[in-house]
Amino acid sequence: MESFQAMLHMGGYGGYVWSAYGVGIAVLALVLVLSLTSARKAEAELDVLQQARRARRGKDLGGTDSESQE
Repeated sequence: MESFQAMLHMGGYGGYVWSAYGVGIAVLALVLVLSLTSARKAEAELDVLQQARRARRGKDLGGTDSESQE
């Protein structure tokens, strides 16, 4: 038990070390959440653009689906 407490204390620098680990983990978690959110928004925008393109191509070809002809 004493060695565990010594590890946490780290010669008087434990507070700085463990808070640095905490801040680092928090920043990495924030980056992960923001990246996933941004990727989902980009995928949704891509879906909207692809649907609009399909609709426009269908109108340009007189109602036929151009992707089935390719």
